[in-house]
Amino acid sequence: MKKQENYLEKIPQKAEINWTSDDDGIVTLEVENKGIVNKICQKLLKKPRISYIHLDKMGSFIWPKIDGEKSVLELAEDVKKEFGNDAEPLYERLAGFIQSLSNCGFVTFKE
Repeated sequence: MKKQENYLEKIPQKAEINWTSDDDGIVTLEVENKGIVNKICQKLLKKPRISYIHLDKMGSFIWPKIDGEKSVLELAEDVKKEFGNDAEPLYERLAGFIQSLSNCGFVTFKE
């Protein structure tokens, strides 16, 4: 029987993606729109070559802490210390955020 993975034990690591942080600590991810479909859309529909994704306050706190060493559970502890009850429901929110980053290809998980 295969052991079920605990999502909180997973260790996210950032994909190679440029990002910046403004004076308020808000993180902006810079995503290059690659591929043939994107090239066509850029030419015909004037779509941008680079998309800018602005994270909210909590996402901006979490993003720099994703270092390929900390597990989701350890990230949750950092978030709890920083945001307290404002982070609740902590695990659901954090898991959803990390899963969204993964779905977009912004993070992968260490094996």
